[in-house]
Amino acid sequence: MIVDDHPLLREGIAAVLEQQPDMLLVAEATDGAQAIERFRETRPDVTLMDLQMPNMHGIDTIAAIRAEFPAARIVVLTTYHGDVQALRAFKAGASGYLLKNLLRRELIDTIQAVHRGARRIPPEIASEIAEHAAADALSAREVEVLRCVAQGNANKRVAVQLGIAEETVKAHMKSILAKLGANDRTHAVTIALRRGIIDVE
Repeated sequence: MIVDDHPLLREGIAAVLEQQPDMLLVAEATDGAQAIERFRETRPDVTLMDLQMPNMHGIDTIAAIRAEFPAARIVVLTTYHGDVQALRAFKAGASGYLLKNLLRRELIDTIQAVHRGARRIPPEIASEIAEHAAADALSAREVEVLRCVAQGNANKRVAVQLGIAEETVKAHMKSILAKLGANDRTHAVTIALRRGIIDVE
């Protein structure tokens, strides 16, 4: 099953799968809710899942499918190289992680490996995860603060939005800069976007 809100991508993958004698595309879905429904109907051996979808994020969809079908084998399709996003996907129950720019080369091998019960993760993402494994993760509140900052808000505005004191926002920002090894607010946002700590709205 392919789950992606871009018809061109779904068509491209379908065309590749059609050429494989041992593979059959049993379902397509354009968002998370539809994916859960289609999964119940067709029980695919392997599901290819985009993360950035309308209505329901891919990670939430993976978690929902795995809660109902613990043996589901799901490969994440994404353009994001972020280690945090990849870790979240694996914690939610993904078995593989495939960058969309590697689809042509890696798609069939990844599907076959995951179908055999193996896990697949691109080397560059594996090294990113290893590199940041010992680093302190941002707290949920720090992520909220950074998200507000990423939207161009000054500390005072962030404080109003989150219902906390401006001094508290400053303390959170100091902690965020230290944890991310960032020079300033803009650098912190750039790092957080690259690593998948926050999403682009």
